[in-house]
Amino acid sequence: MSLSLALNTARSSLQASQSQIAVVSRNTAGASEPSYSRKIASLVTQGGAARVFISRASDVALYTKMLDTTSNAATQNALLEGLKKLEQTVGDTELNHSPAALVGELKNALEQYAKSPDDVVMARKFLASASDMASALNKATSEVQAVRLEADGSIAKSVVRINDILVKFEKVNQDIMRGSAAGADITDNLDVRDQLIAQLSEEIGITVVPREGNDVAIYTDSGVPLFERMARPVTFTPTTVYGAGTVGNAVFIDGIQVTGAGAPMPLNSGNLVGLTQLRDDVAVTYQRQLDEIARGLIATFAESDQVGADIDRTGVFDYVGGPSVPLPPAPTGLAARIRINAAVDPAAGGSLDRIRDGGINGGDYRYNPGLPGTDAAYSDRLYGLREALDADRPFDPSLGLGSSASLVEFSGSSASWLQGFRQKVASDLDYGNTLLGHASTALSNATDVNMDEETALMLQLEKSYAASAKLISTINDMLKTLLNMV
Repeated sequence: MSLSLALNTARSSLQASQSQIAVVSRNTAGASEPSYSRKIASLVTQGGAARVFISRASDVALYTKMLDTTSNAATQNALLEGLKKLEQTVGDTELNHSPAALVGELKNALEQYAKSPDDVVMARKFLASASDMASALNKATSEVQAVRLEADGSIAKSVVRINDILVKFEKVNQDIMRGSAAGADITDNLDVRDQLIAQLSEEIGITVVPREGNDVAIYTDSGVPLFERMARPVTFTPTTVYGAGTVGNAVFIDGIQVTGAGAPMPLNSGNLVGLTQLRDDVAVTYQRQLDEIARGLIATFAESDQVGADIDRTGVFDYVGGPSVPLPPAPTGLAARIRINAAVDPAAGGSLDRIRDGGINGGDYRYNPGLPGTDAAYSDRLYGLREALDADRPFDPSLGLGSSASLVEFSGSSASWLQGFRQKVASDLDYGNTLLGHASTALSNATDVNMDEETALMLQLEKSYAASAKLISTINDMLKTLLNMV
């Protein structure tokens, strides 16, 4: 080997060692960054010279698993946060704040009143209990609609975030494609792109499809193009006011509906899915259950014509739109419209005696056979109402609580349904977070920086660098000796 060839080889080795040391330094500096993937400096021999090709550690299968588990966990988390707020309408049934507990209180107050039908204090206690029952249903409806409104606002924020991520993704993806064509180091840009994809998977379930030239396409988990050469617009129109009958707007991707009834390609996972299910399914079902409780109360305390064959009319419990007694299924938003009948409320000019005697809707609806004011010991009507609370009556079977039950049982089943659903979602979230933790740990083990390995590699490269430097120094001495001889 000639001295010039040996010198070129040593210099090439020295430069390669410098490049590899620089990569180790990058790994050491990026070790604390969650989105950083370990860079790998590989030696490539071209034309007798050593060159360094920089790549990065990756695992497509583990990365895809991590994206899937992220989307699934985000779905359950969005649902759970909403269910916790809905559960505030139930709370601890022993604290007498939930509709189920208040139905029980109403039953006890009615029983005490029936035992002392001439006691004004018992009558007022029953009226107060009935008023609390109506107010609780009104308040629960308001809270349900507040949860729906908040979910709608969160959907709008999610859509804004998705569009923002897609704009950033398009720029980074273009930089990667240009860098790939130019043979530049694109590993840092690949890290940024993967981080953006991971953020996107929190909001919406996605599938990533690699393409030639380090390009990628992104589709929703239902197959709708989200990014293909360019970002596709995600649109949503928020609803500013929610009533029980309000139907929230759907989310569209490039004009294709992906949420809500009638969506041809509905999303399957992600924060958006959880929020939409909360707004359009869970909260709506719970509202319908509250409406059925309100309908059951109105029907239980309704008055029948005692003389002719006129229709039943509302009794102690009335509603905006009465006095007809609503049939199942309950009208939408009935729980928001239920109220105490003014005819039995002294504060509204009514009489407490009508609770005991009937006649809220006129003389034909009076149950007490005695003349008004002559039979204060009459209790048959009160005991009849007490029995009606425990009697089975039809309820909407589509709510999943059975087709018939007593009002006491149905209201308790509604509270149990909400709590049971929350527990199931919480359990699913725990399981999803466990899977996400395992997937993230496995991916980290495959792609993260191991400081022990980097330290050992640095020592090895330092020795290689020193050997190359020593070789150059020796060749330099030999060249000096040769020149001196000449």
